[in-house]
Amino acid sequence: MSSIRKAYPENALECAIIVDSWISNTKEMPRLFSKNELKQMIEKAIPLREVWLVCNPAKGYISFNQQTSQIIGLYTLEPGNGLGKILLDKVKLNRNYLHLWSHSFNKKAHKFYQREGFKVIGEKDKGDDGLPEIHFEWKRKYIE
Repeated sequence: MSSIRKAYPENALECAIIVDSWISNTKEMPRLFSKNELKQMIEKAIPLREVWLVCNPAKGYISFNQQTSQIIGLYTLEPGNGLGKILLDKVKLNRNYLHLWSHSFNKKAHKFYQREGFKVIGEKDKGDDGLPEIHFEWKRKYIE
């Protein structure tokens, strides 16, 4: 089993490397920030959010805003290896509702989220980065 650990500001470079790799490997994603700019943004965000890393060195991370129940980012170096599910399950633990926005072009991520119980609830033409996004939500199913 892959180890999961809480992220601290000093882990921001590990997270930035993961996001930078995703940008480099995703032709539809424009490069809006350098790796160093990503590191600085993540470093500032970590104290404000619940952030988890998987593996050491990190091969994936998830950033979660507890106040809004929103997953802000979920990235892995090797999509399809189960690390995203480990991170998502960590955030789902003891929660009844989550939501997130995903780039409209990211069909593999959409399949993953739907397999994990998320439903499409909306969309917008421009997210924070100017790209179209789809809104997903997850609600815990209660078994009686």
